[in-house]
Amino acid sequence: MSEQPAEISPEVAAQLATLRKSIDNLDDALIRVLAERFRLTQQVGELKAEHHLPASDPNREANQIARLRALAADANLDPDFAEKWFHFVVQEVIQHHRAIANGDK
Repeated sequence: MSEQPAEISPEVAAQLATLRKSIDNLDDALIRVLAERFRLTQQVGELKAEHHLPASDPNREANQIARLRALAADANLDPDFAEKWFHFVVQEVIQHHRAIANGDK
């Protein structure tokens, strides 16, 4: 069952459009920063593979989680959310590193 859109005033519509444009701009920036992060982790993966190092580094991950949780708290962002995001990204990075080590990338 879908909701019918409420009638909104032109002023509210304009405010929504402005806010949504700002959100879109931030989404664009986040994607570009994430792409740069993955370019760097690709280089890390290649270096690890070259030197037969493991794909994951639990000590580094623990330090990063603590650092990012503190940054999130300082930025008034839920630290649990920041940690979930980090785990998601790290799992993807580890998969890339394993693929590189196996000669798949």
